[in-house]
Amino acid sequence: MKSDNVPSQNIDINESLARQLVDTQFPQWADLPIKPVKFSGWDNRTFHLGENMSVRLPSAELYVAQVVKEQHWLPKLAPFLPLLIPVPLALGNPDKNYPWYWSIYQWIEGENATIENIADLQEFATALARFLIALQQIDSTGGPPPGQHNFFRGGSLNVYDDETRNSIIALSGKIDTDIATEVWETAINAKWHGKPVWIHGDFAAGNLIVKQGRLNAVIDFGCSGVGDPACDLTIAWTLLSGASREAFIATLALDSATWARARGWALWKALITLAEYIDTDIHKSRNAKYVINEVFDDYKRAK
Repeated sequence: MKSDNVPSQNIDINESLARQLVDTQFPQWADLPIKPVKFSGWDNRTFHLGENMSVRLPSAELYVAQVVKEQHWLPKLAPFLPLLIPVPLALGNPDKNYPWYWSIYQWIEGENATIENIADLQEFATALARFLIALQQIDSTGGPPPGQHNFFRGGSLNVYDDETRNSIIALSGKIDTDIATEVWETAINAKWHGKPVWIHGDFAAGNLIVKQGRLNAVIDFGCSGVGDPACDLTIAWTLLSGASREAFIATLALDSATWARARGWALWKALITLAEYIDTDIHKSRNAKYVINEVFDDYKRAK
């Protein structure tokens, strides 16, 4: 759930580069094969190292702060969570061919979550909610506040006010701009006054790992921090529906203002995606329209 498409600054992040970095800095693993993973992600380029490890290289300078943050905080969060999360094994240093810090992690078995590979979506939704509850209950003292390092996840939606309103204008005649504006204004006016809690920051299907039909792990804490938990709830409209969405909402038991802000986060991302790709990418456009319609319908029911 990112705002900007940030280029990789003309660095060709490939198997050869990953091989060179591992061999130079961690010669104990030089005999292990390196190969790309099926879904590498945008913020990082990920490679499989041997059978039990992965190499993650930030794709742009904007994502480098996330490396040290994960290295520091993931071991502190893991003991309190009911699911697997990434285990940092080594911190790589910049070198002449690659200017940023990078990581080696323990490999987590499974597949990215899809409707097709989830055995029981309602059970899955409950497991998602329980993970977030556990995450939010961890002591947030000293945790990183919202900022550029996590694209202001956990902060105020006002950061994206101009971007959202411009997208609504750009989509005039293609969506119901009146209801979009109403949902957005309701969201930014539903202020949060709670104690900062831990957030994942990008709680999306691509960062949920399914094994044998069940939720096994949550990965990619690059957008994690402490703040308002509303940004972690967008999966209610991007993946869940019907009974599974109801189970997610009921298990979390959050107030209506938090759900209003959550709809705002989901709408913002769907709007900017649709505005950018409506004429160029049928798949992304279709998914964005689906989320927008789900948010609209849910908003109307909540009124």
